[in-house]
Amino acid sequence: MNRPPSEETLQSCRRCELWQNATQAVGGEGPRSAAIMLVGEQPGDEEDRRGHPFVGPAGRILDEAITAAGMLRENLFVTNAVKHFKWEPRGKRRLHKRPGAGEIKACHIWLEQELAAVKPRVVVALGATALKALMRSSLSIDAARGQTLSLESGVRLMATYHPSAVLRAEGARAQELKAILIEDLRHAAKVAADIQ
Repeated sequence: MNRPPSEETLQSCRRCELWQNATQAVGGEGPRSAAIMLVGEQPGDEEDRRGHPFVGPAGRILDEAITAAGMLRENLFVTNAVKHFKWEPRGKRRLHKRPGAGEIKACHIWLEQELAAVKPRVVVALGATALKALMRSSLSIDAARGQTLSLESGVRLMATYHPSAVLRAEGARAQELKAILIEDLRHAAKVAADIQ
């Protein structure tokens, strides 16, 4: 069932199969006047259960990075490229499973609507899946970090590591990734301020 978006709400979306095993769709949150939009991959287990983006362990890392970068989360629009949680069972736990290209494409209409409604000055792709959804190419985060990128609309696009990369890393590498995330968020704030 692929109804036009005008006849469909996010919660009734059936554009791919992910809705069948998710608790709910999780849309973006933040002010419609946000200068910066942060785009992650998909909701995690806690986000799926609570219905809000970035409220689980990766969200706590993101909040720490936002604060360290001198920003306020309430001034940012925070969302994901894919709106339903894709997971696989592991005992009693629901473990994250990376969304496929078809699922990213099926969900893109919702991300486009958020971009059109918010009209951010800067979009920050948190991780490779978000970057792929926004650029429609497979540029790596390492390659994208050093480039001046923009969306088809002309909006400035920046890329950095997803907060979950910090969680998966160990020791010095985790600290390094968190420092990069903070540095990239600071840079995004500066770029957004310069565009005014």
